[in-house]
Amino acid sequence: MIRKAFVALAAAAALALSAGAVTLHRGNQNDPDTLDPHKATGSWESNILGDLFLGLMTEDINADPMPGAAESWTVSDDGLVWTFRMRAGATWSDGVPVTARDFEYSFRRQLDPATASQYASMLYDIVNAEAVNGGAMKPEALGVKAIDDATLEIRLTHPAPYLPQLLMHQIAYPVPRHVVEQHGDDWVKPETYVSNGPFKLVSFRPNDSVVLVKNEAFYDAASVKLDQVVFYPTDDGEAALKRFRIGELDLNVGFPSAQIDQLKRNLAAELRVATVVNVRYIVMNTLRPPFDDVRVRRAIGLLIDREVIAKQILRAGEVAAYSIVPPGTAGYTDGPRLSFAERPMAERIAEAKRLLAEAGYGPDNPIAFRFNYIGDADSRRMAAALQGMWAAGGLKVELVVSEKKVHYNTVRAQDYEVAEANWFADFNDAKNFLFLAQPSAGDMNMARYANQDYEALVRASDQERDPARRMAIMQQAEALMLEEAPLTPVFFGVSRNLVHVWVKGWADNLLNVHRSRFMSIEGRP
Repeated sequence: MIRKAFVALAAAAALALSAGAVTLHRGNQNDPDTLDPHKATGSWESNILGDLFLGLMTEDINADPMPGAAESWTVSDDGLVWTFRMRAGATWSDGVPVTARDFEYSFRRQLDPATASQYASMLYDIVNAEAVNGGAMKPEALGVKAIDDATLEIRLTHPAPYLPQLLMHQIAYPVPRHVVEQHGDDWVKPETYVSNGPFKLVSFRPNDSVVLVKNEAFYDAASVKLDQVVFYPTDDGEAALKRFRIGELDLNVGFPSAQIDQLKRNLAAELRVATVVNVRYIVMNTLRPPFDDVRVRRAIGLLIDREVIAKQILRAGEVAAYSIVPPGTAGYTDGPRLSFAERPMAERIAEAKRLLAEAGYGPDNPIAFRFNYIGDADSRRMAAALQGMWAAGGLKVELVVSEKKVHYNTVRAQDYEVAEANWFADFNDAKNFLFLAQPSAGDMNMARYANQDYEALVRASDQERDPARRMAIMQQAEALMLEEAPLTPVFFGVSRNLVHVWVKGWADNLLNVHRSRFMSIEGRP
């Protein structure tokens, strides 16, 4: 009865489908702030947008690049010019053809400062992208050009072998110019929303659900087995687990660590824990004293017992992190580690106190700061542990909690002192982690780290075509950043998902990206 009532409620929120419609119910952590791919920032938004849109490249079931809106491409001998041939006959969900001019418009819109995209700096590999995004050049100067309706050219400032992965990301999705220019910001309302992916939007009810239905205009619609996908905000991990157990959710992103033992006993077939390219870290606002002092930042990192957090608090396979670039990152081996990685905690605490005293702080003049963290069960437990660890060094910490999307909006707006942060690779390359502290990265550099030597090293690695030399330069950059500690790593994560056995077409992968177009329902009670 519970299942039937739930399905009926979801159907009422969407449009009426036949009794035999196949619906996938996805727990998705948070409500989206926006369904505009050029303004979205969270993985919970990306999960939805990746069902709605198709970039030039898209992900296969293993999150590896495969042809998307482009059916083929060529690369110049110097690696600087990529030419894409658009998929013949592809249309938007309203039947209007998708052309190279839509992508030209969309890249320009993404980098136009008026769009205020927080992710725009990820496209700075494109010729003039940084100048356009900074307002120094017009969007028309961007190195993206529609040669004709069927051909798109992208010119780069340096070779970027990871470009196919970058083009899978939401920052490179097209938006329907004919709709955006007609409706402005209102184009994202369900009644005017148009997309080019395997599903289309029919309903978005904040704090309730986002409902998608199969897009019959999609070029590969015949292979899409689902009629409808419903995404639910499930930031309360305990409540989501209960909904999953009774079958209200077919799958859910995440589960509380406190439940890991009973999940292994009772839901072993549904428990999906896998290696991902991910790091959880602490970010410090270098614009605010005393966090502009490297000694203070180092002390904060020294006082964290990463082994306790990974092995005693989380316990799902997380690994203590002493670097920012995770293991498993493509083409990156034997990277630098925090200099104190092998030292016992007693020595680290003593060294932290020495650094703090050198910076003018101690029992008579303690540092007090706010620590912003996310309000899920695991982050709460980690925050409480960090508060105690920092207290051992004489630091007084006030814990400030908020839901995930509010947390990141607060931190990116610089309304914080010290905060937790979590980064899943957008593309499997060390550059995607190093840019988190790159001065030119804008809002994505949440620490506002301003070391131009670091910037120069990252840019030098961009220009290096030899993979070994490129890696060596990136490792120099990472070592400098670890030493100056605008970010300090805590642990390397794993993907934590719950997937019922009747959901087929789910594959664990390094990016933790799972598109509904590959899934089906078989044998659901």
